[in-house]
Amino acid sequence: MAALTRLDEITRRLRRECPWDREQDERSIVPHTVEEAYELADAAASGDDAKLLDELGDVLFQVHFLALLLEERDAGSLAEVAESMSQKLIRRHPHVFGETEARTAGDVLRNWDRIKREEEGRGADDPFADVPENLPALLYARKVQRRAASAGLAGEEASERLADAEARDAAERWIGDALFSLVDLARRLRVDPELALRTAAHHFRSGLGSA
Repeated sequence: MAALTRLDEITRRLRRECPWDREQDERSIVPHTVEEAYELADAAASGDDAKLLDELGDVLFQVHFLALLLEERDAGSLAEVAESMSQKLIRRHPHVFGETEARTAGDVLRNWDRIKREEEGRGADDPFADVPENLPALLYARKVQRRAASAGLAGEEASERLADAEARDAAERWIGDALFSLVDLARRLRVDPELALRTAAHHFRSGLGSA
């Protein structure tokens, strides 16, 4: 707790005394937040714990700073962010904090999606509500597909994760090779793969929405 208090004090001092930090708002900070999130993902995949520790600190600072911006206009605080997250985790894990039963990771995901739909007031008529369209195409396509599957509109929901690490690594390599080959084909055909996938996801989303 002492380390978190010190970080909070440093963040507040930077906001008061650093000309660059004083000028920032959500719109200017979020691009840095996104960049730090990608660097964190890279560190997590690298297996370098020291790098992961460092990148977690960068992301933690981003959370502190954005929460401080909320506090400055009396719209929230870091404590409220933490409390809101705690309540959300309790609501969405009724198999841990309630009486719901979930024997597998797939059960947990199905419960999570159902609870989230209920919280957001989403029904079968609007399964894609609040799906951010500015996500990278791969993330956008995956989120659209998951929303459609969880609403029973397109095939089955996600299957269980491969429990065996060797099988999981093999599947990851196969998928990676397939995606890499498709990107190479797009390059040869002078097609932007990001745009092509985003367009396909839009068509999928629009087709289900009008069905």
